Amino acid sequence: MAQVKASIPQLAWDRVRPAPVVLVSGTESVLADRAIRQLRDTLRTEDPSLELSDIEADHYAPGELLTMASPSLFGEPRFIRITGVEKCTDAFITETLDYLESPAADTYLVLRHAGGVRGKKLLDAIRGGLGGGIEIVCAELKKDSEKYDFAVAEFKAAGRRITPGALRQLTSAFSDDLAELAAACQQLLSDASEEITEVTVDKYYAGRVETNAFAVADAAIAGKTGEALILLRHALSSGADPVPMLAAFALKIRTMAKVAGVRGGSGQLASQFGLAPWQVERAQRDVRGWTEAGLASAIELLAETDSQIKGGGRDPVFALERMISVIANRGA
Repeated sequence: MAQVKASIPQLAWDRVRPAPVVLVSGTESVLADRAIRQLRDTLRTEDPSLELSDIEADHYAPGELLTMASPSLFGEPRFIRITGVEKCTDAFITETLDYLESPAADTYLVLRHAGGVRGKKLLDAIRGGLGGGIEIVCAELKKDSEKYDFAVAEFKAAGRRITPGALRQLTSAFSDDLAELAAACQQLLSDASEEITEVTVDKYYAGRVETNAFAVADAAIAGKTGEALILLRHALSSGADPVPMLAAFALKIRTMAKVAGVRGGSGQLASQFGLAPWQVERAQRDVRGWTEAGLASAIELLAETDSQIKGGGRDPVFALERMISVIANRGA
């Protein structure tokens, strides 16, 4: 089934604003929670008497929405947060569609839909303009550049300085989980009183950073075979999985292959390849001294190692150690 083309504003999570109906869509729950909380705080600042209500769309009781949206005795504005719209009941769809024909005054209906086809009729109606709403799109942040930008925004919003190196270190350490990255940013903002540097990040997250897959890859690519092997063994002994370890190598080597021999500024190439400018600059530094044949050999070895650690070989650790030695010698 094709999705109806939205005729309402579709905004990023940090551009949320009041509207009679706010559809918060997408799989990235961290951003969705942020958007809903930001909207609630904005409305509460405007009127502290804001009345808050919650509805679980997957356990909806007939008449629930009408009851919560009914005018209160003292006429306070209402903020109705509805979760689980992707699992909603038929009664919820029917009654919400009816409500949207004539939304209640001074009422903000916030619907959280985390993805899937359930509730499509309702979503299409909202996107088509019924109720006069807006949509806040909270798609998953998949690219490292997007997570880096997220962290930048966290510190910028708080008016705090953090060095580019500390940002890189932080986003690399928590690249697999946006919730953990957000929590790490907030902890640093709460506890660290001065400018946040790489030393600060080391102080708080030394274990996480030291055993991070990217630290191993960085050491190997820099030609530091012994250091890379020590970091690898420390990571594995701390419970790290060989698969994401290999993924870090694959990401860095393939980024190096993308920028090898390509001319242009870091900003231009970042836009072309879907990377952050710092990633382009790092890859350009890393690839110096590599030959085209060396890169090709390293990429072939990545595929071979992937097979080895996913059941094709007897010793995944040996396969990773062999890969590190080859990469440290620039593919030779």
